[in-house]
Amino acid sequence: MSRRRLIRPATVLAIAAMLVAGAIAVPTRSASAATVDTNAWYVLVSRHSGKAFEVYDRSTADGGRIVQWARNDGAWQQWQFVDSGGGYYRLRSRNSGKVVDILNSSNADGAEIVQWTDQGGTDQQFRLADSDGGHVRLINRQSNKALDVWEWSTADGGRISQYADQGGANQQWQLVRVGSVGGGDPTTPPGPTANPTPSTTPGVPPAAYPAPQRVTGDVGVHDPTIIRRPTGGYLLAHTGDNVALKTSTDRVAFRNAGAVFPSGAPWTTTYTGGSRNLWAPDISFHNNRYYLYYSASTFGSNRSAIFLATSSTGASGSWTDQGLVIESRTSDNFNAIDPNLVVDDQGRWWLSFGSFWSGLKMVALDPATGKRSDSTIRSIAGRNGGAIEAPTVFKRGNYYYLYVSFDRCCQGASSTYRVMVGRSTSVTGPFVDRNGTALTSGGGTQVLASHGDIHGPGHQTVLPDTDGDALVYHYYANNGASLLGINRIGYDSAGWPFVY
Repeated sequence: MSRRRLIRPATVLAIAAMLVAGAIAVPTRSASAATVDTNAWYVLVSRHSGKAFEVYDRSTADGGRIVQWARNDGAWQQWQFVDSGGGYYRLRSRNSGKVVDILNSSNADGAEIVQWTDQGGTDQQFRLADSDGGHVRLINRQSNKALDVWEWSTADGGRISQYADQGGANQQWQLVRVGSVGGGDPTTPPGPTANPTPSTTPGVPPAAYPAPQRVTGDVGVHDPTIIRRPTGGYLLAHTGDNVALKTSTDRVAFRNAGAVFPSGAPWTTTYTGGSRNLWAPDISFHNNRYYLYYSASTFGSNRSAIFLATSSTGASGSWTDQGLVIESRTSDNFNAIDPNLVVDDQGRWWLSFGSFWSGLKMVALDPATGKRSDSTIRSIAGRNGGAIEAPTVFKRGNYYYLYVSFDRCCQGASSTYRVMVGRSTSVTGPFVDRNGTALTSGGGTQVLASHGDIHGPGHQTVLPDTDGDALVYHYYANNGASLLGINRIGYDSAGWPFVY
């Protein structure tokens, strides 16, 4: 069957008769939406799917495909309308400098939309036709067909085609202005380092949890921790045999970078039952060295330990283990896993950690060694023995924010993990949620939870970057795979974080 709903001839005749008789009022479309600023960058959002018009996989090549993808406001989703005269425009990609083009200059329904070097041809020119609700249709000058989400797809990667203008929601686009052309070279991707405009009104949380921003390559991770290297690019560590490493130049494409201890870590096997799998690392850079705190344990046991390793480069095999930082035994009321280092405003070092049992703890460290400086163990959050783990303490403005994960991890698509937060003016607490409930009494304000095909997001860390703060976490796909999730963090008028 055709993907289009056809109107029977008899129905057409009946409608025509009613029009003649004046029985049907034909709506007029406002011209206000079809006005563009040729000095602006726009993101084009499909009315049908809510996804953005983008250059697939950040291609800069002639013939690079145009698809739809969850909005992230990257340069590959930003477009300039270049005046071609007569009410027509060429759509220039900020990522590549190329323009939207009909593949092979086709006039056929279903012809694929690509990017190509700007040649000024009529197959590269589009006019804006208004639809209701502030949406427009983009009509090609050569074929007189509309840009169209093929087969009414709602999936990331759904291709963009041309098709006879029928005014459907899959042919309607919202033009969202995201910046000025004068703000930078249009052929240079802004990326994480160039402060792309947020995809939500500043200070206003979105109406629903967003999809994770697009990441590509080797993105199968669990319990991620990430830093921006002082030399540029990113280094990510996560749970895996001998602690797994990944790198990225742009916070989008990730590749495998080996293991922290490629020859093994036999000093940990007392706690792992002989397994090489080491958990929940925390990576940071201080004193011209990379610091990595990591956990050794077995599932469901609090016979656990946290160790420290350091490196001058962060590369696989370059790490030196510095020994035990803290351990827990089955007779203890805490669990020594899930470490996170924070340095307070006075330069003091603190390590938070913990999972289940009596909740999350914090100990003071000696900055000279990265090891404990005293025997005090402080409580910072708990749920009376319930499911809480993965603390992250992060300073912004006047507050230290304590992010934690509630509920069950590691159940694939059945996982119920969710990200919660509290805050305090002191690094050691007390931390309270938006309602004033202490996190030591089970409090917590929810930041992110399962939605759609995103299951059990959690074990979060906060990455301060040049485009703002980002929440980095893992989640489970429908097939149970554990994947890397990244969203930017906004702050509302009261200073409480949200993701977008």
